[in-house]
Amino acid sequence: MPLDEAGGLWTAQLGGLDWIYAFCDEEALARFAAARGEAEREWTYRRGVGARLLDEVVPALDFPCGVALNVAGPDGAVFPPVRGIVPAAAALDAGVAA
Repeated sequence: MPLDEAGGLWTAQLGGLDWIYAFCDEEALARFAAARGEAEREWTYRRGVGARLLDEVVPALDFPCGVALNVAGPDGAVFPPVRGIVPAAAALDAGVAA
């Protein structure tokens, strides 16, 4: 997960939600950097386990946040903060009947 200037996880806002950017490997991060025209820049990042990101980090935030995985790549995916992806306490649809 790339880090922002303050050393926190890099997020971006899209569709009214914040999204933590995460990558499966350095090659996926390099594709993202190249797509941004920042391939030569040094990217500081933190390694982590995806399940911990969804189960612990997202619920600890004081704002709704999802995870965008491998953006700028052919295998990109998003994990919105909804039931079944994040714990109910962090899910935007926690109070909605299934």
